[in-house]
Amino acid sequence: MPHPGSVTNDDSRYEAVCSRDARFDGEFFFAVSTTGIYCRPSCPATTPKRQNVTFYRTAAAAQGGGFRACRRCRPDAVPGSAGWNVRADLVGRAMRLIGDGVVDREGVAGLAAHLGYSARQVQRQLNAEVGAGPIALARAQRAHTARILLQTTTLRAAEIAFAAGFASVRQFNDTVREIYALTPGELRAARPGRVSRPAADRAGGVPLRLAHRGPYAAAEVFDHLEAHVVAGVEEMTGDRGGRTYRRTLRLPHGAGIAEVEEKTGEGWLECRLHLNDLRDLTTATQRVRRLFDLDADPHAVAERLGAHPALAPLVALRPGLRAPGAVDPHELTLRAVLGRQVSVPAGRRLGAALVTAYGTPLRTPDGTLTHTFPEPGAVAGASLEELGLPDPRRSALRGVAAALADGRICLDPGADRHQAEKDLLRLPGVGAWTAGYVRMRALGDPDVLPADDVALRAGMRQAGAEAGDAEAWRPWRTYAVHHFWNAAADRRRTAAAGRI
Repeated sequence: MPHPGSVTNDDSRYEAVCSRDARFDGEFFFAVSTTGIYCRPSCPATTPKRQNVTFYRTAAAAQGGGFRACRRCRPDAVPGSAGWNVRADLVGRAMRLIGDGVVDREGVAGLAAHLGYSARQVQRQLNAEVGAGPIALARAQRAHTARILLQTTTLRAAEIAFAAGFASVRQFNDTVREIYALTPGELRAARPGRVSRPAADRAGGVPLRLAHRGPYAAAEVFDHLEAHVVAGVEEMTGDRGGRTYRRTLRLPHGAGIAEVEEKTGEGWLECRLHLNDLRDLTTATQRVRRLFDLDADPHAVAERLGAHPALAPLVALRPGLRAPGAVDPHELTLRAVLGRQVSVPAGRRLGAALVTAYGTPLRTPDGTLTHTFPEPGAVAGASLEELGLPDPRRSALRGVAAALADGRICLDPGADRHQAEKDLLRLPGVGAWTAGYVRMRALGDPDVLPADDVALRAGMRQAGAEAGDAEAWRPWRTYAVHHFWNAAADRRRTAAAGRI
């Protein structure tokens, strides 16, 4: 069976449905004319006859075709398509922005403005590629958010309607009935497992299961995050294998805290979101998904990288290795500039000092979490004397912060990655490594190779890879970098153990 990215016709899609292959969940959906429902490819129900099946790229397209969501396989709970992360064109950028909630906050006109196209052009391209326009895609996302809140909290339906982004309770009721063929009350009663939920929803947070496809190398992701924790905005508790990563979030309607468990379930990570404003649920969820790279296609990555002799043993050693992203591109960029040419521990100390001096305090500290990361505008006008940096480095940090604050550099989910990198490189104090690192993590580009990275070169030498081999790793060079980084870290740990 080919990997999801190579399936391009309905016959191969039907083959995936017949085999109930979970690798394809989120890559496409199938609808059954005799039942009026749509499902994920791995749905455990009896496989329908081929002549009764229609395939759709998105849940919104299936809903637009008049089909309701399957109550058994819950097709709205699948990971997103990895294709949107790879693509740098209008459709890929639009899908990332819609996932971040831009349509709910700014409408279709706002989406078009972010993309630099007319609303009509955006509508036409999305309909042609994914079978649904921006309003339908945002509506499907709102319905998914509403289902989560109905089935995981005890909030009143009216509160849920506006938290999910609906303009009215009537619109909320009509959408839920149309998509799930249930009233909101019936949907709440049908929650999986009939698990009891806490009454104090705002205190207890919203529990989520963040789906991913294929194997997930959680230990390596948590190792990476733990190595870069900045006090005040992040913390890691517990021991390896049972850690919890916690961090603050700066969101459109207020602050929040995300908690993610290292221990994986059957295709998901356990997460809990504490939000000042529940309208931020969709945005917060998508940003945590980007941080943990949950929409990746590890099968496609392994197929390409595993075919190279230098990478094959590394891929076999760490199946499902992910490339951590960022919850806030501006934060990641400022931290990258701050940590340039210093050790990782030194970068963490500088980050903590920046947070203490210029971060926004939480209304109520939670454990060691006390602030959200400083906004670029606060850094652009600051002296930064508390950091103890030489003048050129302080000037570089202020310059980058100013460019982010006034919009000269766009790093939102729909940003043009090539243009963003060029704009960064024009700023004093920003070199190729910093721009590439921002492109890799802040913009989630799966195909970045920071050639002058010391740890990367060490890992490549150890694996026997040459610089000229990198073209064969496209479009997954970012994942190759993480494999080499881990190989270099393994060697350092082995050497350290030998000195004890």
